[in-house]
Amino acid sequence: MQEKPLLAITMGDAAGVGPEVIVRAWADSQVHQHCRPVVLGHPQIIEEAVRLVGSDARVQIVDLSELANCTVSGDTIPIVPVGSDNIMDVPRGTLDARTGGAAFEAVVLAIEMTRSGQFDGIVTAPLSKAALHAAGHIYPGHTELLAERCGVDDFAMMLYLPPRPHMPQEKAPPCPAGLGVVHVTLHVALRDVFANLTTEAVLAKCCLANSVMRDGIGLSTPRIGVCALNPHAGENGLFGDEESRIIAPAVAKARELGIDAAGPFPTDTLMGRARDGEFDALVAMYHDQGHIALKLLGMHRAVNVTLGLPIVRTSVAHGTAFDRAWQGTAEASGMVAAMLTAATLCQRLI
Repeated sequence: MQEKPLLAITMGDAAGVGPEVIVRAWADSQVHQHCRPVVLGHPQIIEEAVRLVGSDARVQIVDLSELANCTVSGDTIPIVPVGSDNIMDVPRGTLDARTGGAAFEAVVLAIEMTRSGQFDGIVTAPLSKAALHAAGHIYPGHTELLAERCGVDDFAMMLYLPPRPHMPQEKAPPCPAGLGVVHVTLHVALRDVFANLTTEAVLAKCCLANSVMRDGIGLSTPRIGVCALNPHAGENGLFGDEESRIIAPAVAKARELGIDAAGPFPTDTLMGRARDGEFDALVAMYHDQGHIALKLLGMHRAVNVTLGLPIVRTSVAHGTAFDRAWQGTAEASGMVAAMLTAATLCQRLI
């Protein structure tokens, strides 16, 4: 039997909900059945989160040389210390350069350790992009930071909705492998989408969607639906010609490569068709086109998966939620889903 993958769980912004959702997810037995998670962050912050949620778990500092043999269970949270003690002075639920800097350090260390083989994959708790910038690290988010540190140019964010576990067969969803949405453009202003939308970019995302659903999720021939950009898919050019000029040629090229791709389809109906089992993954043209619809289907189960990296990385699909942080009410099912998805991808890809 293959050993359960060792996952680096980055703590995210200490002032946000990351520490709480990590501690809450630790109590889920599914997590420890499928992986061995280790936190990268500040031990005192995690201990504070343990007290916040009333957990009985013990925080155990581990040395990097002991990482492979450290004890991981629902009762023990091993942690590799990262970040300065100055984050303890940051008021909870506030944006601050100190917590942004510490979150950056944890992600960078996780990338280095995973690329060197010390971890099998990474699961990230949310960081604040504004705090990241305040600390002098100018990235739009995790995705771009990971891509730069891994030295890749062909990458994408996929928002993935895993199938519900332990569901009786008669109630199982039409998409037994879950549903993924890959984005052609990501963290850019809406006005900049048009400049970044090319046939090559759409084709690249079709290829990435096909690869992860085939090699990572295990489908032999994933069915890829491609979103239109304009209302009614342009209505034969009345509302724009991007569909015929940019997107349709990309779909045709994807099919020439043996990918079961179809579209472009009007997005207002395509997500429903995918939900009902017609497609395994969609390619969206911009961030909110994919995010809003998928999160309506399952906000707390959605997982962010970075495609195109030489390592496995997943994340929760929500942000730091400063307005709800450190109140003892954070929802942790997204972190559980992110850990389980990372474990699945590690088992298939490493």
